[in-house]
Amino acid sequence: MRALKKPAALTGRGKPQGADIVAVYTSSGLAEWYRAHRKTGSGLGIVLIITLAVIVPVAVYHSLAVTGAASVEPENGTITAAASAVTDSTASGGKSVKFAGNTTSGNSTLPPGAALPDDATCSARVTAAAEVRPQNATQNATAGHNKGLNDPGGPLKSRVDGAYTGTTDQIIQWVACKWGIDVDIVRAQAAKESYWVQSTKGDWTTDPNSCPPAHPLGADGTPGQCPESYGLLQDRWNYLGPPAGLNTWPEVETSTAYNADLAYSSWRDCFEGHYGWLNTVDRVGTYAAGDAWGCVGVWFSGRWHTSAAEGYISAVQGYYNQKIWTTSSFITYRGN
Repeated sequence: MRALKKPAALTGRGKPQGADIVAVYTSSGLAEWYRAHRKTGSGLGIVLIITLAVIVPVAVYHSLAVTGAASVEPENGTITAAASAVTDSTASGGKSVKFAGNTTSGNSTLPPGAALPDDATCSARVTAAAEVRPQNATQNATAGHNKGLNDPGGPLKSRVDGAYTGTTDQIIQWVACKWGIDVDIVRAQAAKESYWVQSTKGDWTTDPNSCPPAHPLGADGTPGQCPESYGLLQDRWNYLGPPAGLNTWPEVETSTAYNADLAYSSWRDCFEGHYGWLNTVDRVGTYAAGDAWGCVGVWFSGRWHTSAAEGYISAVQGYYNQKIWTTSSFITYRGN
């Protein structure tokens, strides 16, 4: 990235830099100004993104005070600021524009072999994000710890600790950073798996040998059945728990961060090329490192680009493209 600079005249009455503000909506703790229609004079038109959940009147010209350092990205004139507050002093006029949801992609996918950030680095990179799942409060406030996981087929599980607390979106940001994956893939996949509700249970079975000790058949409200999968990403007892030699319970259930940390250690192992066994089972094409979406499909199907995997990938991509987490129906969901 080339040198960055702060835009001038973002405070005071009248138009900033001769431009009109055309829209305002929320993001997870970042303010981003995008090049927009320029009405008169020189400078940038602006789309402002900031973490709020209100509707404000937007006049043709606004007087804004933004708290936070700003910078200009090179090719498209995008300006980004880690803003902690925005004051809109425009008294009247214009259309109403909603501040609604977390929209910023805070990181991109790191290639195979890249150095992965540590917990502390990722904690520092997390930006403010409102809680849209208050029902996760207890599990979000419960940090995990490193349990010395040893999986020869998935060596990156040794990094799993879930050592973070925050809102649901902040936990997603932290995990995405730690495992070097586009944060919006994590947001979309977590929406597909649980709609971001940590208490979600799934993959119900009648096999008592597939039930965690605290969940015998019938204990969770479904006579004769128990859930095999738990939490934000639906970590599965048989594959990511003690039956697989992994001492991951009860943290998979009690800590949102641990649940997601464990899930994306598996994604990263796949992405790094550690899952050679995928070339020994039913597959379409040849498994190799570096296919981010292929490894998303493996989470669901345990297979490489089969029809089941492709169906799941398509569903997650649908949420990804829609940014489902920014929609009002998602934000106000209170299931489970």
